Amino acid sequence: MDNVFDTLKERGFIEQSTNEEQVRELLGKGPVTFYIGFDPTADSLHVGHFIQIIVMMHMQRAGHRPIALLGGGTTMVGDPSGRTDMRRMLTKEQIAANAAKFKTQFSRFLRFDDKDGAIMVNNAEWLLPLNYIDFLRDYGSMFSVNRMLTAECFKTRLEKGLTFLEFNYMLMQSYDFLELYRRYGAVLQLGGNDQWSNILSGADLIRRVEGAEAHALTFSLLTNSAGKKMGKTESGAVWLDPQKTSPYEFYQYWRNIDDADVAKCLALLTFLPMEQIRQLTDTSAGADINKAKEVLANELTTLVHGADEAAKAQAAAQALFGGGGNMDNVPSTTIPAVDFGSGMDIISLLSACGLISSNSEGRRLIKDGGIYLNNERINDISVIVDKKAFDLGYALLRKGKKIYHKAIIG
Repeated sequence: MDNVFDTLKERGFIEQSTNEEQVRELLGKGPVTFYIGFDPTADSLHVGHFIQIIVMMHMQRAGHRPIALLGGGTTMVGDPSGRTDMRRMLTKEQIAANAAKFKTQFSRFLRFDDKDGAIMVNNAEWLLPLNYIDFLRDYGSMFSVNRMLTAECFKTRLEKGLTFLEFNYMLMQSYDFLELYRRYGAVLQLGGNDQWSNILSGADLIRRVEGAEAHALTFSLLTNSAGKKMGKTESGAVWLDPQKTSPYEFYQYWRNIDDADVAKCLALLTFLPMEQIRQLTDTSAGADINKAKEVLANELTTLVHGADEAAKAQAAAQALFGGGGNMDNVPSTTIPAVDFGSGMDIISLLSACGLISSNSEGRRLIKDGGIYLNNERINDISVIVDKKAFDLGYALLRKGKKIYHKAIIG
């Protein structure tokens, strides 16, 4: 079997490693228990998390054992990495509810069903009961403040102010690695490149306390060709929960990414062979980049939402853009007849369908020519939409060039 290290490197994942040769040798010898931490700061995983999930899937397929660590304890403090401000504090109840939803989502991607399957554990189990004085006495002397202040995760916060609360995060994450080493034999922590300092600190703590060797491996964050994080839209993050980002919206996000980002996303977010990816994206050899985008959107939507939802999303896209298929799968909102009455102004209709976040946004879009009703541009913010617009059983709204929505009177 091929060494998964080589697979990850060829596909463009690996950014930093404690010792590349040692880590590669470790992964080539036999099953390795590794972990990645996920702080449940929201009620769903998002696209930024998905690249980490894909890495865990590659590793598990190669025979290694993943630990998905839910940060029920670390979320109480908040990770300062990559932040210019302090994270919003959540209650214990909110964190627990979010962690439960993460757990359900992970079960779609990793195998937890046997003694060698993936492990899911919550660091609240050992962090919340910690005695602060005992923890400081046992481990505080093993962390150099001077060294911590040079860490990239703290540097970006020092100018605006780093709280002592957040300063403790590195200690907590390091202790996680030590606990997982002791409990499950985890010798490798993976994460995004913004976690490099935290992961190194954990490996160092294991060396100091247990006299054992542990390793760090980080991978690229999901960014576009301009270096900006992907997975964001005008309405917010691209979530893995279909109630927060519908399968159609998810499909369309990937169908509409920049041409320059297609090859990278196919390599990082799908399991297609690299040779096939090169054939799909080599435009100098006659490849159709739009076809590659369709493959990307279909592969990703299938992975996250299943083949049926991917087929529905593709059919909806074809109905809107390709002149084929049907309109059944286009996102829709049913407006109660009692609320609609004899008519509704266009701003209220857009708001009822979730296409605008405020009336001012609606007015701006109409002024800029960005709103269409049944394929006709709306030029007046005072337009009243009456029941004649629903002759087909729905009224088709369009926001910008690519966001379609059906309004239905129920």
